[in-house]
Amino acid sequence: MNNQLRKKVSRLPDLPGVYLLKNGQGRVIYVGKAISLHRRVRSYLVESRAAAPRLKSLQEKWEEIDYIVTDSEVEALILECNLIKEYSPRFNVLLKDDKDYPYLIITPELYPRLELLRLSQKGNRRARYQPFPGKEELRFGPYTDVGAVRETMQLLNSVFPLRRCRQPLDGSPVPSRPCLNFQMKRCLAPCRGREAVSPAEYDRVVSQVILFLRGRYDELEKKLKKQMGKAAAAQHFEEAAGLRDRLQSLRKVTGQQQKMLSAANKTDRDIIALVRYEKKTAVHLFRVRGGKLLSRDHFPLSGTGDVADNEVMASFIKNYYNRAEEVPAEIVLSVSPAETDLLEEWLWGKRGRRVTLRQPRRGNLKKLTELAERNGFLRLQEEEERRKMRIEEPLQELAHLCRLPEAPSRIEAYDISHLRGGQAVGAMVVFQNGEPDKTAYRHFNIREAPAGDDYGALREVLTRRSKKKKWPRPDLILVDGGRGQLRVVRETLRDTRLTGVSLVALAKNPDRLFMEQSTLPARLAPDDSLLQLLQRIRDEAHRFAVTSHRQRRERSEIRSKLENIPGVGPTRRAAILSHFGRVEDIQRATPEQLLAVPGISAALAAVVYNELHRGEKRA
Repeated sequence: MNNQLRKKVSRLPDLPGVYLLKNGQGRVIYVGKAISLHRRVRSYLVESRAAAPRLKSLQEKWEEIDYIVTDSEVEALILECNLIKEYSPRFNVLLKDDKDYPYLIITPELYPRLELLRLSQKGNRRARYQPFPGKEELRFGPYTDVGAVRETMQLLNSVFPLRRCRQPLDGSPVPSRPCLNFQMKRCLAPCRGREAVSPAEYDRVVSQVILFLRGRYDELEKKLKKQMGKAAAAQHFEEAAGLRDRLQSLRKVTGQQQKMLSAANKTDRDIIALVRYEKKTAVHLFRVRGGKLLSRDHFPLSGTGDVADNEVMASFIKNYYNRAEEVPAEIVLSVSPAETDLLEEWLWGKRGRRVTLRQPRRGNLKKLTELAERNGFLRLQEEEERRKMRIEEPLQELAHLCRLPEAPSRIEAYDISHLRGGQAVGAMVVFQNGEPDKTAYRHFNIREAPAGDDYGALREVLTRRSKKKKWPRPDLILVDGGRGQLRVVRETLRDTRLTGVSLVALAKNPDRLFMEQSTLPARLAPDDSLLQLLQRIRDEAHRFAVTSHRQRRERSEIRSKLENIPGVGPTRRAAILSHFGRVEDIQRATPEQLLAVPGISAALAAVVYNELHRGEKRA
């Protein structure tokens, strides 16, 4: 840790706030909050020999720090949650694959729709609808079982006559006739215009869907009964019959919902159990509404290594409820989280009413947490057994085929990507014990091989790789191709420190495995677990190569754009690239963020922003 960083830490204020630890490339690797920034961040300066493994690793990569002062610790917690959500820092405890968890969305249109959406699709969401003034998007989730979510959508579409088409509606009739769903009485057909279906009439159905998704079945049943009675009294018998059918469907569904042990107490609550099995950590969550189990979800966690259970639980609560649309009145936990009072205050602010966090010691709620723990533990066990079948057995088979003394621990795979031979990139991915180790991935910009010469590019990549003395020696090298690629790799590695490493090549269409120990390729069945493992490794190398090549092209385009901007010379261009690190960060940068680059004035920041976004504005 350099002296400049130590001096900056020593000057931190004794005030509440949030700190962001960054690596040498300027990427945020940890976000934390503190009631005293000065005291909290100083604790990271402990001697490495006395630090926990996770802190040692953080200290090795930490090179810069930013901080934001807040008025209170609750404000710091809110800001911390938002920054973790934005940056997904490597050293924070995170929900695994959180951007791919599905949500159910009520769109903010004049005539809303119900949509299934993943957060990874967030950038495309606005293209899906035209927001209507005064309407807000409602989000339900996150869920972990996309199959169950799709079944819920099918049920709602069959019971509640919401539209499914994506055409923009403003209350005027559209030229085309209503679709088949209207004929089947599964859509009110607001496309006929507000004279046929008023927004108020349609919103009544939307409110029923919202009650269903929130688990307010009793309240929904009362509303449907009341509306059915009014329709019958007004002699609108067809409408009354539709409401009756909806009510019967609702009773059928709710009758199947499992009643929980606490049914006498109809408090809305979430039951959260933290479970660990070998090196895996997860949270199992029961959503209980009105004494009935509404859904259950299983959330794998990352970054939990040597983190205490109460800290892991606190991190999960912040991660999950910062995304969740609904916060229940009571959250029942298997482990009491760190800073319980602060979390309750934050959740109270999100819900608008009091929220209680409790760890029961006896009674029905204790049984519920034990039930959630048992379900979560069994889920982790099953996942580990599946992992062994998917990874460990194929690795043993691979060791047998390649005549290795034991299953290969470190497998390196290589691929080349280019566009018509230009700006070629070689990629190396690493699988450690059958799992991708993305921290060890590397890419190589091809500098010497002629354009379009894949063999030459492969030689260049392997030559440069063999000179990396500090990199661990692989047990096996996999390349995409056949006998020719295998020969090139062996010739390249001869007389290097990697000579003697076992080599295999996997060819496509059909998939054949080439090995040095055999003159003929091995044909593996499509459902063979070894073939599937090798395909995953090969496809990951291809994905990483293509991604690296695309980033190189984009970086080159950014450089070209910057070169053509008046006032941006080599020094300022290098400063911009160094400050942001990634091409996408430069593209997303606002004029205010560009202004933070050394040597960039407000006027020049505006010019740079306009030049980088000129094509978008024309579009």
